[in-house]
Parts: sequence; C-alpha cells; structure tokens
Amino acid sequence: MKQAAKTEREFGGTLGAVGIPVSLPLTVLLLIGVSRSPSASLFQWPPALPSADQLWHPMAPLLLLGWIGLHAALYSLPLGKMSEGLELKNKTRLKYPINGFHAMCISVGLVLLLLKLGAPLGRLFELLLPLAVCTIVLSFLLSIFLYAHSFSVSSDALAPGGNTGNHLYDFFIGRELNPRIQNFDLKYFCELRPGLIGWAVINLGLLMKEVELRGSPSLAMILVNGFQLLYVGDALWNEEAVLSTMDIVHDGFGFMLVFGDLVWVPFTYSLQASFLVVHPQALSVFGAAVIVALNGIGYYIFRSSNSQKNQFRRDPNHPNVSKLKTIPTATGKKLLVSGWWGFVRHPNYLGDLLMALAWSLPCGFSHLLPYFYVTYFTVLLIHREARDERQCKLKYGASWDSYCKQVPYRIFPYIY
Repeated sequence: MKQAAKTEREFGGTLGAVGIPVSLPLTVLLLIGVSRSPSASLFQWPPALPSADQLWHPMAPLLLLGWIGLHAALYSLPLGKMSEGLELKNKTRLKYPINGFHAMCISVGLVLLLLKLGAPLGRLFELLLPLAVCTIVLSFLLSIFLYAHSFSVSSDALAPGGNTGNHLYDFFIGRELNPRIQNFDLKYFCELRPGLIGWAVINLGLLMKEVELRGSPSLAMILVNGFQLLYVGDALWNEEAVLSTMDIVHDGFGFMLVFGDLVWVPFTYSLQASFLVVHPQALSVFGAAVIVALNGIGYYIFRSSNSQKNQFRRDPNHPNVSKLKTIPTATGKKLLVSGWWGFVRHPNYLGDLLMALAWSLPCGFSHLLPYFYVTYFTVLLIHREARDERQCKLKYGASWDSYCKQVPYRIFPYIY
C-alpha cells in the first residue's frame, strides 16, 4: 500500500489520470489550429478552435492505418541485429530488433518515390487535423487494449508503479511493463517508429506545401526540417540506447506513453514547420549560421554525453570510459563523476534544450507559438529529472548523496 500511495503522486495521481487524457488531445488540436491561423496567437479569445468539418477526412484513417501497417511490417523484417534489454525481475532478458534506422531509410525512400511519381505530399498540411483526430482515437483504443491485456499476464510482467489498484491511474500510467503480442513488443515499437518517423514525414509534407505556395522552401523551413531530421535519424541510429531508458526499463505502457509516442511527438513537434507554412520568416545567412552553431553545440553535448553513459553501462572497462572517476554503490554498479556526467547530472538534457531552442529560432520573435516546444520541453525535462532523482535516491542511497555533492548542478551549470 505504501508503494501505491507513492505512485499516486506521479503526474498528479488520480486527478492527473483524469485531466491529462482530456486536456492533452484538446491541446494538440488547439495548437495545430493556432499554428495556421493568421494571428497565430496563443492568447486569442475565443481561441482558434478548428471547425467540425476540418476535423474529419476519409483519407486520414486510411493513411494512418497504412502508415502503422508499413512500420509493423518493417519492424518484423529480418534487418539489423537483435539486442537484449536489461535484466527483468524474473532474471530474463527480452530481445529487440535494432532496425529502426533501416525503417526510416525505407520510409523516406518510399516518400521520395511517391513525390517523384507526383504524389501531392503537401496535402498533409490540410490533412493534419484529421490525422491528429484519428491518431488520438487510435491512442485511446490501444490504451484500452493494453489495460485489458495486462490482466492476462503474471505479476512479474507488471510495471513497478502501474499496479496500484486505481483503475484510472493504472490505465493512464501503464499497468504492464513490456506488453507483447508473441515477439512483437508494442511499447518498443511505438517508442521510436510510427510517431518519430511520422514527425519527419509531416515536416517534409509541410516543406512541400511551402514550395506549392511560394515556389521554393525558405531557409527557415530548411533549417527546421534539417535539424529535426538529424534528431530523428540520430535516435534511430542509436536505437539500442533506448533499451536502458526510463521509458523502457521502468514505466508501464499505458495512455501516457501511447499518446506521447503516437500523437504528441508528430503533431506538436512539427509546430515550427506548420507555423512557417502560414507565417514565412526572412532569415539572414549570418542568423542561420548562428542557429546552426547553436544546434551543433547542443547536438554535440547530447550525443557525446549519451554515448559516454551508454558505453559505461555496457562495458565500464572500455578504453573510452575506463579512466573516468566513479563512485561505488551498494548495488554493485558505479556512478560516473567525471566526463560529461561530472559537469552536470543530466548533460543530455542540456544538449536537448539547446537543440530545442535552435529549432524555434528560425521562426523569429513575432509569435510565442514556435517557442511552445522549447517551453514545454524545459518543463518536461525538469519534471523527468525530478523523477530520475527520486529513483536514483531510492536505488543508490548514500552513494547518490555523495554524487550530488560532487556534481551539484542538475541541468544548467551554475544555474540549476
């Protein structure tokens, strides 16, 4: 019972489990509507809500199901290698196909082929709201299935915080840790496949819409597409690293992750590109160079720190990490206190936020909407960092206290 009470506090407990599934879908639809309104004002009253006829198109469910089906097929292809996840409570390790980058390349190749054949990819701009509505419905249906499925598995298969007995909360947070249909891992599939790659394809469709309207893509649109495609490609190239993240190792697969993976990522992370279709921005070569440099610095910090952590987790004796200073813990594992992880406790978050800012800057400073992502992401990472802190404190005890004394700053050096 003590564990259940503690878990209830995550994301506002029962109140959050009721409010978030209602508010987030409305937020997605509102943001898409605002991005294409002339004023693009987040404070417009009444708000720029889409009309009913804008929310449905018969092509939307066909495109969505075709996209999901394509990636389910690509996931199942014998491409790439198989990798083992971390050890589970029953001392077993699940196997995962590491072929997400192959799936992205095939997907982009198919999209480019369709473009060459004359497919109107720019229509994605008009279909964005209906696609979002269909994906929201799919996320609820999948979450209901996952919750029902969780009652057919053993207690060892349940997530540490998803079996509180509160049906609303468990549905939201995720009751089962690694739901599978035979060898098809639903959480792992959704984490990096249809939503993440879909984000890059939506961006490309919005770029093509700008080409239709103005004859060529703007420098701002090219930067936004390029930065975000790099981010997606990097995540899939380093797909194996996701197997040690909190999402895979600790969190159950419920509405929170389903909606985040399938709806929130592709339809809110593409806001900058959507904004630029209706609100073109002039960007100087010098301004572009500064933004590219900022994104490069952020990417370097993000990738270097994540690679260092993943290398240390997999082989602490590897020459790249063997000379780094560490603190022993009662679990037998060691905590890094030098390198990137001796700079701040979450250097990967710092790099992530610098990139997020670089994605927004090409949209200028006349509207707040393009900065929604970096604002939201700051709040998200600070919240996630607090969750990380609690987990590490419980796991490592006094060793974590010692680490925090040696590395006092959490994300921003000398600030936070």
